[in-house]
Amino acid sequence: MSESDFEQRLYQERREKLVKIAELGQAVYPNSYTATHTVPELRSAFDARTGEELDAEKPQVSIAGRIMAIRAQGKAGFAQLQQGGQRMQVYVRLDAVGEQAFALYKLLDLGDHIGVTGYLFRTRTGELTIHVETITFLAKAMLALPDKYHGLEDVELRYRQRYVDLIMNSGYAPKAAEGEEAEPSLNVREVFVKRAKVLRALRTFFDDRGYLEVETPMMHSIAGGAAARPFKTHHNALDLDLSLRIAPELYLKRLVVGGMDRVYEINRNFRNEGIDTQHNPEFTMLEFYQAYANYHDLMRLTKELIIFVAQQVNGTTIAEFNGVEIDLSQWRELTMREAIIEFWPETGTSPRPTMAEFQIEGRLKLWVDRLRAAGHSIDYKVGEPEGKTIANIFETVAEEHLVQPTIIYDYPLVVSPLSKQKPDEPDWVERFEFYIGGFEVGNAFSELNDPDDQRRRFEQQLLEKERGDDEAHAMDEDYVRALGYGLPPTGGEGIGIDRLTMILTGSKSIRDVILFPLLRPQVKAAAEE
Repeated sequence: MSESDFEQRLYQERREKLVKIAELGQAVYPNSYTATHTVPELRSAFDARTGEELDAEKPQVSIAGRIMAIRAQGKAGFAQLQQGGQRMQVYVRLDAVGEQAFALYKLLDLGDHIGVTGYLFRTRTGELTIHVETITFLAKAMLALPDKYHGLEDVELRYRQRYVDLIMNSGYAPKAAEGEEAEPSLNVREVFVKRAKVLRALRTFFDDRGYLEVETPMMHSIAGGAAARPFKTHHNALDLDLSLRIAPELYLKRLVVGGMDRVYEINRNFRNEGIDTQHNPEFTMLEFYQAYANYHDLMRLTKELIIFVAQQVNGTTIAEFNGVEIDLSQWRELTMREAIIEFWPETGTSPRPTMAEFQIEGRLKLWVDRLRAAGHSIDYKVGEPEGKTIANIFETVAEEHLVQPTIIYDYPLVVSPLSKQKPDEPDWVERFEFYIGGFEVGNAFSELNDPDDQRRRFEQQLLEKERGDDEAHAMDEDYVRALGYGLPPTGGEGIGIDRLTMILTGSKSIRDVILFPLLRPQVKAAAEE
């Protein structure tokens, strides 16, 4: 029997149970249920009570939840109800609930929703339990939950059916009867609870420092603010081609021009790029801008921010990621050139470069050849600007080693079209990225505020676009005009919320911290074969 045949048969069997439940006088899909507590509230209020205290008081309670374990033994049975990420055991006896309610109990399946009333007591093993007096049917699970001993283990299926993932992987091992210990297991819900705490902490941090949270457009006539390929769309009424935003940067800086000196946005961005453990086409970023500040100010602010968020979310600056303990309170700072030298894969045929060699014409091509000869894959095109080659060499030799919190600063001008040049090194800009866990988490720079220089940078981007760079973008005349009204010295930064959440939850893939990640469409295997 195929899975679809099995599901159809199961669906029919449970539909028949619904008919029997209705014959017992129960509404099969009632509109409401009144509870005195949620399960988490009940646990918070009564977990500390002793069995003697409960026996003396017999607190009357009413809760609702999903059945995650159920067993009937003759004229009595235990069940586990799950709500709000926690579980509560209930005890059902024929002589306490009556024949009709006990008949309902025997028609229930794993996954069904019910409401119960009764009083609290502790079993012989000390477990807080509700002695049920009434049962109300609330909803039937027409499809079976995954095997109770293995849960939902298939990773891709977990992403596709996040609703089942959240039900099954709630931090509890399967529990079928009274007295069995609930053991820790994968807790998907907790990951997303922590993600919400990350967002709350970010807002608190910036609100307390006088920043204003704003919202900017998600559809742009000119994609800009980052080096990325956009998604394209079309507005019919205006007959206008648009791009989904790749970054809110240029709009946020327009606001700083307008006198909003400190702004931030927690924004959804869309980039038409590949998918891997660190990239999803739709993702969430924090971007913030501070007038009269530069990239050194933002380096200090970034360290304070990450420490604050870690403490708010986990209560500690220590995180476990990919089997490595990371201390988010301890930071290193290296220039990009220093990082290349430090992490160069030195061999007999590929000696470690020196700072002076960055100035020698043709030396970068030699380094690329040496890296390729040593088995490293590196993106390089003959004739490309040297700054782009340096950035590619850095990504090849250094990024994976930046597991502990590290700020990499001073980037090539050619890969930083919106950054301010260093006064003493015009080919380099005041930009930094910070890395944790071996990948970039944030990007910041002293913002370019010279409109004429910005126009030249955009023109250079047009040349790169003509050379075939899909991530280079068109001239944004209105943004150049905005700079003409005067952008004060400004520092700006973008931080990947998904990647930061990965670090704080120990999640190995970005898909683990996005509720509904984009996935390749499923094909029917039998038809394909």
